[in-house]
Amino acid sequence: MPDREGYRSDVRPSGVGLACAGGVVEGAFYEIGALCALEEAVDGLDLNALSAYVGVSSGAIVATFLAAGVPIRELSRAVAGHAEPPLDFRPQDLFRPDWLEFRRRLRRVPSATVGAVRRFLRDPGDMGLLGAALGLGSLIPVGLFDNAPVERLVADVLAHRGVPNRFDAFGPALRIVATDLDSAEAVCFGTPEWDGIPVSRAVQASTALPVLYRPVEIDGRHYIDGVARRTVHASRALETGAGLVFCVNPIVPVDLRSASSDERHAGSGLMDAGLPLVLSQTFRTLVHSRMQTGFRAYRHVFPNANTILLEPDAADRTLFFSNVFSFANRQAICMGAYEATRSWLLDHADEVDPVLAPHGMSLDRRALADRNRTLFGRPCDAPSTRAADEAMDRLEAVLGRMEPA
Repeated sequence: MPDREGYRSDVRPSGVGLACAGGVVEGAFYEIGALCALEEAVDGLDLNALSAYVGVSSGAIVATFLAAGVPIRELSRAVAGHAEPPLDFRPQDLFRPDWLEFRRRLRRVPSATVGAVRRFLRDPGDMGLLGAALGLGSLIPVGLFDNAPVERLVADVLAHRGVPNRFDAFGPALRIVATDLDSAEAVCFGTPEWDGIPVSRAVQASTALPVLYRPVEIDGRHYIDGVARRTVHASRALETGAGLVFCVNPIVPVDLRSASSDERHAGSGLMDAGLPLVLSQTFRTLVHSRMQTGFRAYRHVFPNANTILLEPDAADRTLFFSNVFSFANRQAICMGAYEATRSWLLDHADEVDPVLAPHGMSLDRRALADRNRTLFGRPCDAPSTRAADEAMDRLEAVLGRMEPA
C-alpha cells in the first residue's frame, strides 16, 4: 500500500500527477480498482483532469485512457465486461500467438543447425556437443504473443474519444516509458525529442514484456517494456512540475509466510509451483527493491514534492497467483485492489489528509467508512453518491427539527 516515507506536508507545490507501473494485464486490473477507490475517496480529485500522466507497461494503457478523458469507472466496467465498444475487449485478445515471429525463427533452422555442427566438428573438445547446441539460441522466439492488439485498442479508443493519436494533442503532459533494447536506456515518449511517435505505438512498445511479446520496432530501433529499466518512473511526472504524484505499482513479491500449516504441508510453496512462478518472484523482488531505492532518491532530487504510492500487500496472494485468462479472476483482482485501497486510506487518513490539503483535496472519511460500497455492486461513483448522501443528511436534519417536542 502507499509509501509512508514519501510524505511531506510542508510544501505547496503546483500540480498533481499520476504514474502507473506495469504488471502485465492483471496489473492494469489492479490499477483500475485502486484508482476507482482513490477517486471516490478523495474530494476534489478528478483523475481525468491532472497535470501529468506517466505510464509504463500495462500502466501506459491506463494512463493514456485517463489522459484522453476516459472515466476510471468506465474502465472498471470494461474489466467487468460491461463496457461499450471499443473498450469491450477480451484479455484473450492480448495473448494471440505471434505466428510471424515463429515463422521467422523457423526459417533460420537450416543455417543455424549447419553452423552448430561445423563448430562442433571443428574442435569437439572446445565446448562439447552441449556448448555447440547453445549456439542454436537464435532459433528461440523472442516473444510468444503478438501485442499489436494493444496498439489497435489504444488507437481505437483515442479515435472514439476524438483525441488525435499524437502526444501534442493532449492537454496534460503524457509520458510513456519504454526501454531501448540495444542500449538499455529508458526512452520517454512524449518528451520533445520523442513526441512525434504515435501514442498508440509508444504504448505498444512500453508493453512489450520480453518472453511474452517481441520487441517493437520504431524508426529502426527496438523497444521493450519500460519496467526493464525502472518500475514506476514517477520522476517523469515530477519533472513536469507536479508537486504531488499518485503512484500505482502492482509489481510486488509475494510473502507466503502467512500461509497456513495445511497449505504449507500441501506443497503450496513457490518451489512446488514451478519455474514460471519462481522467475516471477525473482523479477518482482528485483524491480520492487529498485523502486524503493528510486522513491528514496525522489525525496532528495525533488524535495518540495510529495508521492503517494499505492501497491498490494505482500501477503495478498490474489494478484501473484492470478490467471489472466480468467474472466472471474480479473474482477477479483480489481475488487481486491478497490477494497484494499479504501481500507488503507481510512486507516491512514491522518497521514494522507495533510498531503492532500495543499492541493485543495481531502479524504471523504464518511465514504471510506461506508462498508456497503462495492466496485461492481451498487453504483458508487463518487460525485453522484456524495451528492445523494449529502441531500439525505440535510433531509434528515430538517425532519428532525420538525418533530414535536
